[in-house]
Amino acid sequence: MRHFSQLTPERRNALFHREPVEFTPDSPPGVLAVALGATLYSPATRPSLADDVLKQAARGVVSMVLCLEDSIADAEVSEAEDNLVGQLSQLAGRVPERLAKDALPLLFVRVREHGQITALVRRLGPAVRLLSGFVLPKFTEDHSVPFLEALTEAEAACGRRLFAMPVLESPELLHRESRTEALVGIARTLDKYRERVLALRLGVTDFCAAYGLRRTPEMTAYDVQLVASVIADVVNVLGRADGTGFTVTGPVWEYFRPQERMFKPQLRQSPFLSGRAEDVRAALIEHDLDGLLREIELDRANGLLGKTCIHPSHVAPVHALSVVSHEEFCDATDVLRPERGGGGVLRSAYTNKMNEVKPHRAWAERTLLRGEVFGVAREGVSFVELLAAGVK
Repeated sequence: MRHFSQLTPERRNALFHREPVEFTPDSPPGVLAVALGATLYSPATRPSLADDVLKQAARGVVSMVLCLEDSIADAEVSEAEDNLVGQLSQLAGRVPERLAKDALPLLFVRVREHGQITALVRRLGPAVRLLSGFVLPKFTEDHSVPFLEALTEAEAACGRRLFAMPVLESPELLHRESRTEALVGIARTLDKYRERVLALRLGVTDFCAAYGLRRTPEMTAYDVQLVASVIADVVNVLGRADGTGFTVTGPVWEYFRPQERMFKPQLRQSPFLSGRAEDVRAALIEHDLDGLLREIELDRANGLLGKTCIHPSHVAPVHALSVVSHEEFCDATDVLRPERGGGGVLRSAYTNKMNEVKPHRAWAERTLLRGEVFGVAREGVSFVELLAAGVK
């Protein structure tokens, strides 16, 4: 699979200076963590789950979470487990193993209890080949070990690699008096199970719930100071670029239907005045997705990559803004040239900024990895064209 595979080769060639590379569920964890992109959540109770997975894959989704936790009622858990097993077994029968790595997204199951991991792997039998891992809720040092041990047991039982994606959403992380101790404990646990952890996810809705808060469509997670402070501390402790950190993904965007707007639209008109772009701008504003675009940009500026999504309309914006611009590519390439190993400062190829080799090296390495996975846009191609190409 690869990002933007839903586009024709001719369209990709017109948009990309370097096209996205192919990857599979067997690719290195560092590549897969970046490749997650917009991870689309779906309740495991959906009767058409197998069809949904295939449909979203055709639209460019490369990672999905089939949810047995917050998206379903407590009374629906048993029914959801049965449906999940039945639908994945049906999907395995429809997609031969030789095609599954190209035809299906990376699939994860979000569980409630650690016992669900081993039970589901046992019930799935051969269909477990479709799974890339499990999403672990309310991850703390005390709560997490049984989940990680169950994952280890399940992996041994089925004979295939299964990743963990912990969700950081517990009150201990939000409350100021317990945050540092909680983060240090999580870091200890993650380090012990490092090879099993693909990426960390943020449960911002749970953080808001602890104080009875909910952001409006005009506000990003970073406008809610309680939430912004948690994100900063999570990245500070768990997202470092010194080899000890993990990929931390962006929080969910909750809105996908038209709402009454309190503030003026924040999308400038001028970048959208070509081709389908103005239609795309109008659609984004109508559905309040201009706030999503702002939040995606702020996610990356604050050290997050990828995003939890609960609606298919969110996928194209996340992926379009994940493509490396031609200017970013030139800057990163210049910083990492072998002859620059001794450091120094140089003027950017676009002659609009300073590139300082040593301080910008980690940024450049991350940028080129993102460019491999999401591609590098051609000179003059902006996220608007990429977005218009990805919107269906």
